[in-house]
Amino acid sequence: MKLCVIGCGLRTPLLLHGVVHSGLNFSRIALHDVDRGRAALMAALGREIASGSAIEIQAEPRIEAAIEDADFAVSSIRAGGMEARARDERLTLEHGYAGQETTGPGGLAMALRTIPIALEHARLVERLAPRAWLLNFTNPAGLITQAIATHTGVRVAGICDTPAELFHRVAMALNERPANVECGYVGLNHLGWVNSVSLLGAEVLPFLLQDDAMLRRLYPAALFDPSLIRALGMLPTEYLFFYYSQRAAVANQRRAGATRGEELLRLNQILLHRMERQVADGEPAAALHTYRLYLNRRNASYLRLEAEAEGADAAPDHDWDPFEGATGYHRIAVEAMRGLSGAQPLRVVLNVVNRGAIPDLAADDVVEVPCLVNRFGPSPVAAGPLPETVRGLVISVKAAERLAIEAAVSRSRDTAALSLVANPIVGEWAPAQEILSALIRNDSTYLGYLESAAGMQTAIEPLRGMP
Repeated sequence: MKLCVIGCGLRTPLLLHGVVHSGLNFSRIALHDVDRGRAALMAALGREIASGSAIEIQAEPRIEAAIEDADFAVSSIRAGGMEARARDERLTLEHGYAGQETTGPGGLAMALRTIPIALEHARLVERLAPRAWLLNFTNPAGLITQAIATHTGVRVAGICDTPAELFHRVAMALNERPANVECGYVGLNHLGWVNSVSLLGAEVLPFLLQDDAMLRRLYPAALFDPSLIRALGMLPTEYLFFYYSQRAAVANQRRAGATRGEELLRLNQILLHRMERQVADGEPAAALHTYRLYLNRRNASYLRLEAEAEGADAAPDHDWDPFEGATGYHRIAVEAMRGLSGAQPLRVVLNVVNRGAIPDLAADDVVEVPCLVNRFGPSPVAAGPLPETVRGLVISVKAAERLAIEAAVSRSRDTAALSLVANPIVGEWAPAQEILSALIRNDSTYLGYLESAAGMQTAIEPLRGMP
């Protein structure tokens, strides 16, 4: 089989490690990024990871050649690079909202610059590799998957490691092997909840909800008051912090003096320069060691800035090998590919077309739910009606997603502003217009196409890999 990777950011070595050690029958991996040096670097690291295997890993300058005859394509792009994320988050924070790349104004900005590119790539996959599954990891993952499912005919599913990470933490809090614990799950990407926890067939979520210490162990930082979680009757995934504690997130970012994007921009530049030098010196193994140390520190600081005003310079809590972690981007991607290649269904949480799994949403809405996945595709497991505690939030965020897609496709600035009005983080017309104007004014190369019929190509030019 052939795998195509579109967008060679800093998670690429994890994906390559997962694929190489998956046991799946891959013989070729083609890496494409508009930054050819980045693709070449990741291919060199991949060959070191695959040393001793028969898998051919090459950087491919032409996206068409990378896609052609692929069995799977993984999309992990970041239009505008980490510089655009940092700029979005800074402007968003200056306008009184938490700077975050997938929620609120930052999420809309990322969607507007990314949707035209993601649709172009999906159409290439549809034409050049019609049998392929496109696994979308490009953020905002659920929204981009919705755009692709709505406007192309490609076979697509969205992947995200957030649900699996929470499942793993639930098992750890219970002091049980993950294989003994099965979690129910319902929602949208970065807007989901664990709604049941089965331990060897017995429901234990009510027990978990009553233990404050266990609830606090579920998250990488102090995100949620246990009384909130009990009131919900479900376990929110970490990105709900930006809805349930927006003012705290803003205050902590201001106190820290930085957003997550600004922190990562600084750290990523240092890391890439060091790895490029090590590979150029013929030391790819040393570059992988540098990479491990970096991810260890990055993982230790995850969401601590927003929750505790503690930045990326915080020391790791423990020595953690990202390649061997029980969860992560590479794990969920490989599980999806394993399921889509096999006869026996695997249970995997994916972003897929609803088809009635959540009856509160339209049948063609993309939702994030457990699926039974085999070579015929993912079948979403019925989740039932949403609890009243979260129903309004899910419906309003889905409406904002639909409007964001419509704005990108129709190039309508007013529709983009309306998306922010529908989003509960903003919810007002005048602030929506103000933040949208600031985003466009500071980076016309990716949002300016809302103002110009010639903007589609402009939006495509600054495509970068996803860090």
